[in-house]
Amino acid sequence: MSSRRNGIAYSLLILAGVLICSWQSVEHLRARESARSALLNRALDISNTLGGIIRSQAVFGMVFQTRLEVALRELTKSGGLKSVALLYASGEVAASAGQPVRPETEASVKEGVEWGRDELTVVNPVDLGTSAEDGGKPQTSIVIPEGQTMEQYRPPRPREDRPREDKAKEDKPKVDTPGEDKPRETRPRERRPPPTFGRPSWMDERRYQDLVNKQGVHYFVVSLSTDDYWAAVRADLRTRLLMAGVALVAVGGLALAWRNSNRFSNLQLDLLRADEMNRHLQEMNLAAAGLAHETRNPLNIIRGFAQMISRRDDAPGDIRETSWRIADEVDRVTERLNGFIAYSRPPEAKPAPTDLKAVVTDVARTLESDREDKDIQFELDGPDLIVQADESLLRQVVFNLLLNAIQALQRGGKVSVLLAKDPGGAASLEVRDNGPGVPESVREDIFRPYFTASEQGTGLGLAVVRQAVLAHRWDVSYAPSEDRGAVFRVSGLQVV
Repeated sequence: MSSRRNGIAYSLLILAGVLICSWQSVEHLRARESARSALLNRALDISNTLGGIIRSQAVFGMVFQTRLEVALRELTKSGGLKSVALLYASGEVAASAGQPVRPETEASVKEGVEWGRDELTVVNPVDLGTSAEDGGKPQTSIVIPEGQTMEQYRPPRPREDRPREDKAKEDKPKVDTPGEDKPRETRPRERRPPPTFGRPSWMDERRYQDLVNKQGVHYFVVSLSTDDYWAAVRADLRTRLLMAGVALVAVGGLALAWRNSNRFSNLQLDLLRADEMNRHLQEMNLAAAGLAHETRNPLNIIRGFAQMISRRDDAPGDIRETSWRIADEVDRVTERLNGFIAYSRPPEAKPAPTDLKAVVTDVARTLESDREDKDIQFELDGPDLIVQADESLLRQVVFNLLLNAIQALQRGGKVSVLLAKDPGGAASLEVRDNGPGVPESVREDIFRPYFTASEQGTGLGLAVVRQAVLAHRWDVSYAPSEDRGAVFRVSGLQVV
């Protein structure tokens, strides 16, 4: 049930992350398309502005190239406009400003949009409106090249051949005659402005169409820089990536929080189980310790009876020998029970200033009979050190390490204790022997309770050592000797 719930939660978080990334991708594409539309609309606005310039300067649908180029140069001063040109139907440039129009644009004039790496080129047909007089035909403007005048496009005026007398009569002022009717006064005719577009009255249709085809403006070419477009795209992309990254971090944080919550719940359950197991083990430990204590008392009575039988003068020799064997077996069992009771009772260290060298000397004196039985040499080397330690627990550590070394040695062996002060200010104690050492296959198990490689050992000596060391927050380790034997090192003793 828990794994299914975790799977659903993680799936929902992954789906949320995918949806957020997809949403930001769609929004970025929308922003990019909006920036493209804005740039295209600007090109269209420029085209409309060009149409307005032509309409304002045209007379009889004719406009001078020099005036157009002046207006175009002013237009290119606006930021982002790289070039602008007016093209004839053949693709030749009628007027331009800014950067030169690309040759491929002139060669193949097609209405449309071309996106380049650094610029946007828009080709639009000239839209100057329609003429009602010409039946709704699109209006076209004819460009007069530089160096030409409009008079060159007018037909020559006819010469006046009338006689001078007729002209003089016309010039002679009229005198009113009495009784003669006077003509009515008429208002002077208002002069109408010449039409802006359309064929002039003094130009025939064929001439006009030839000019429209050759010098008529048919296309606008506008080239805009795409720097602002790419800057807007990059800025939006950074924003979208930042938002997606923040969202993914949030999703990851939620997933991590969910995972930690599950782990915390599992740890709480494990702690509850461990606490219950610990209480159960403590109860079992107390029961076992009580059983061992109660067993030790009758064993002492059995040992006393066996000793009494062995000391009687009237007892046969085989009975005395059997009694001594019973006493020895009781002593061995009692020793194991004492070790079990010592191990089952967790030590509580009460550190106090203790003379380390004096403790080692006193313990070595206690084991002197065991050393003499095997003719084992003992050596103590090192400075006098006062350390913070529980003296009774420290004695247990030294006693068990020395006894372990003595039991591992053959007759004539050597045990040495080295006391030293480490560079960090702590003290260490090393117990060395020249015995067979500990096999590599069992070195990780030597501190486990009831593990022993000796027939005489109980398997609790090194376990008791480890308990006492941990109670002081020291370290104990084993290392093979460089020559032969074993080295047990207790480190981390605080020097006073």
